[in-house]
Amino acid sequence: MLLSLKMHGAQTSAQVGGKLGITGEAARQQLVRLSEDGLVGEEKRSAGRGRPSVYWHLTEKGQARFPDTHAALTVDILKSVRDLLGPEALDRVIGARESATQALYQAAMSDCTSLKDRVEKLAQLRSEDGYMASAEEADDGSVFLIENHCPICAAASLCQGFCRAEKAVFENVLGPGARVEREEHIIAGGRRCTYRISEAG
Repeated sequence: MLLSLKMHGAQTSAQVGGKLGITGEAARQQLVRLSEDGLVGEEKRSAGRGRPSVYWHLTEKGQARFPDTHAALTVDILKSVRDLLGPEALDRVIGARESATQALYQAAMSDCTSLKDRVEKLAQLRSEDGYMASAEEADDGSVFLIENHCPICAAASLCQGFCRAEKAVFENVLGPGARVEREEHIIAGGRRCTYRISEAG
């Protein structure tokens, strides 16, 4: 249930139940219990006449069930690199990670031909790296790369060079014919990171 809210954002109990194959009332009862544990919260949304609908969302405690990988240690190491060796050394660390990730992704995507295939493969690779990613087609023919979790969020909050590097990796592995635009950003307060990917005009 927490995973459903993480992947799809705020939902009514009926919507949660529909995704999990249970009744809305059964979902509501479980959500109430999760609320008592401080893992989910509720908000009322009015949609015209009638009673407002209750939407459930993850609280900060609920979000913590999807933790950054070794977050505290990672941040401490990065701070040490920056403070002892200087910001240029930190940039070199980020650059080395970028190069290694790009090489790995390019090898895995070697058989992909269309932009859609490449984005779908990229989403698979990102999910394997812990980003809970998916690819969704948009009405205008572009494709969204959606990342519902950021396993390096703590590190990226300390140094946004990680976010710049990841976007550069996407642009490089998707090819010169692809335009990558970030539309949502977890570090900037978004629920997830979303990239709109389209053929460069």
